[in-house]
Amino acid sequence: MDFPERFSNLPEYAFPRLRALLDSHEPGGEVLAMSIGEPRHPMPGFVGEVIAQSLGEFAKYPANDGTPELLDAISGWLKRRFEVAIGPERIMALNGTREGLYNAAMALSPEKKRGMQPVILIPNPFYQVYAVAAAAVGAEPVFVPAAAETGFLPDYAGLPAEILDRTTVAYLCSPSNPQGAVASRAYLAELLHLAEKHDFIIFADECYSEIWREAPPPGAAQVAAEEGIDPERVVIFHSLSKRSNLPGLRSGFVAAGPESIKHIRRLRAYSGAPLPQPLQRVAERAWADEAHVEENRRLYVEKFAIAGEIFAGVPRFQLPEGGFFLWLPVEDGEAAALKLWRETGIRVLPGAYLAREVDGDNPGKTFIRVAMVAPKEETQRGLTELRDCLYG
Repeated sequence: MDFPERFSNLPEYAFPRLRALLDSHEPGGEVLAMSIGEPRHPMPGFVGEVIAQSLGEFAKYPANDGTPELLDAISGWLKRRFEVAIGPERIMALNGTREGLYNAAMALSPEKKRGMQPVILIPNPFYQVYAVAAAAVGAEPVFVPAAAETGFLPDYAGLPAEILDRTTVAYLCSPSNPQGAVASRAYLAELLHLAEKHDFIIFADECYSEIWREAPPPGAAQVAAEEGIDPERVVIFHSLSKRSNLPGLRSGFVAAGPESIKHIRRLRAYSGAPLPQPLQRVAERAWADEAHVEENRRLYVEKFAIAGEIFAGVPRFQLPEGGFFLWLPVEDGEAAALKLWRETGIRVLPGAYLAREVDGDNPGKTFIRVAMVAPKEETQRGLTELRDCLYG
């Protein structure tokens, strides 16, 4: 039996690779998983109440694009958070933003551009769904380093015109996963004007936008409105997983220009998996409430401060501006992860597993990603043992 070749060049996903690296070895202490970005702060207290009130709606097919009430709640949140007017008709609820980040490429990246194979730009390291989306639509993935030299953000403007002229989509994550870098207004404005010049769309993955230390990150749609950029140039993605500690709800949204959202919704009508109606009711309530978000952010700020104290003086260490990962410099990420597991029982992810080797260089090779999702005392213990093991 023949199988499609378009996914044959995809490496094994990060977590099976991590299991292969570590699981044949005994942990050297009490096991602490700091490898997976699964929030462990308390979820909002209203979740159970809302589900109970809407339990009967499990007997109905859910609204495909999102209930009117949910889309209104999201539109209102975008106005409050980013001071940008995006009406409900330009928003679609998602069954987790990974669905949207994949399907938007299916809906919006053409088969050819200027008669040639299209290009999809991907920061390196990156969230792995970007690469599989490029493979699915037959685009050439161009992995652009997001290293310390460029502020841990990709320098798309530095690419050759031949690449940019074939580009259909540029993925951007801000705050970035794994490095926690925040794209400034100036960075976003430059990228938006680059998209106008070379006729491509920015897919702005803003799932970590509500976890920040000092100032709320600007949004791509916000800067597009400020710069007078065509709204079709940017598609934004947001999630309740990190913002509201609801990863199991699988609820997010995509917002785009009128034409773009029309194509995205058309694809969803044929192939999507809409969120069950009671869960849409929970999402509606969550987007309308900020108190739980502020408390969630306060807990992360406390842990950022602890990390800053623990790793003070470690060469090349930087506290992230946002998100909940530490991107810790080491000599070799795989060796460091294995040493840490065998000597302490702490589980972290080698940075190389989140990146691709390009021209002999993997920009994640000399880093490990550490998720600060556990309660404060547990996180403090883990970070202290990690420092003593790898930097002592």
